[in-house]
Amino acid sequence: MLLYNLLFLFLSEQLNRFAGFGIGLASLFTENVLAHPCIVLRRQCQVNYHARNYHLTPFTIVNIMYSINKAQGPRALWKGMGSTFIVQGITLGTEGIISEFTPLPRELSHKWSLKQIGGHLLLKGLTYVVAMPFYSASLIETVQSEIIRDNPGILDCVKEGIGRVVGMGVPHSKRLLPLVVLTFPTVLHGVLHYIISSVIQKFVLFVLKRENSHSLPTETSNSVQSMLDAYFPELIASFAASLCADVMLYPLETVLHRLHIQGTRTIIDNTDLGYEVLPINTQYEGMRDCINTIKQEEGMLGFYKGFGAVVVQYTLHVAVLQLTKIIYSTLLQNVA
Repeated sequence: MLLYNLLFLFLSEQLNRFAGFGIGLASLFTENVLAHPCIVLRRQCQVNYHARNYHLTPFTIVNIMYSINKAQGPRALWKGMGSTFIVQGITLGTEGIISEFTPLPRELSHKWSLKQIGGHLLLKGLTYVVAMPFYSASLIETVQSEIIRDNPGILDCVKEGIGRVVGMGVPHSKRLLPLVVLTFPTVLHGVLHYIISSVIQKFVLFVLKRENSHSLPTETSNSVQSMLDAYFPELIASFAASLCADVMLYPLETVLHRLHIQGTRTIIDNTDLGYEVLPINTQYEGMRDCINTIKQEEGMLGFYKGFGAVVVQYTLHVAVLQLTKIIYSTLLQNVA
């Protein structure tokens, strides 16, 4: 009997660890792989100043996804995914290196001070500056039409990012904005996104843990509920934080992407039709000029072009989290 109980406890613990890992993996897979077509369409709509259809709802976005997939094949919706992982790796590596060789804190302690917060945000800002040219190269790979582009190499993002810094590589037009002009909007968007997501995440996590501490589960559901309470609050808080930051900063992101893409001779898909291509020939002088031009020529809704893709992206994320929760609950109940 003792041996049976020990074996049962061992199997339960292993299942809990495996399930927790699986839940996190499913969330990451959804956020970085399954949602990538939404990111592609969202960015193409943001930089498409020609577009008459703003795709503010998920229904038109799904329709245009189907049209592009039918005309160009599935690769058109997953282009640039490798470069987005490279940019994430460069960002994490840069942050680690800077924090290692400077007094700037990578994490904030519970007893933080204004000086620590300032140093931490400075670290984030410096990281975004270093990653900026590679982000530009990744953005181009993501929005460039599959019809006219060659098969990019896995490290082309790195090569083109370095070329952007030293002024060599792929030829650009005279309208290309220097990296100095792009620094302020890039750092502003990155730091604001980090602040908003961090605050929302901590707030949601606090609320969820407070609710869980007041709940009184029954004996039959105690084991299952305790395991769910251990894994899901973090995922839900992270989901809510990303959603709020993306929604609140969407207009700024539209401006940022237009500035980054200007002068790069990028040709995108026609997001009104789902076939044909369009050149990007903007002439913004900077962030302020870009904001004023969009407001005058496209209206306030012009800042929200492609917003339907955000709705599709996070709806898909919710569906995967819910499905994972159901599977996890079923597994734990069977073991119990």
